[in-house]
Amino acid sequence: MPAKPHRVLLDAVSGYADEAAAYLRRRRHMRKPFARVHYRGGRSLDFPGDGDQGKALFEAAGLVLDASGPGRRQRVARGERL
Repeated sequence: MPAKPHRVLLDAVSGYADEAAAYLRRRRHMRKPFARVHYRGGRSLDFPGDGDQGKALFEAAGLVLDASGPGRRQRVARGERL
């Protein structure tokens, strides 16, 4: 007995959704923090976040952000007003 057409379509869509979810899981797993430094002339270098240079760059960036003061925009919870 042949499969009903709507079941074939649902199986195909379900398969695509499973593949997309697996892709996103793999991508999230492979993503690791790093620092990228751009130089004049277009050259750039990447430093892993768990290396000494990467840790130093993350710390320096944090200090710069802290020194710049609070952000201009504040996130407001739903139903709350500034």
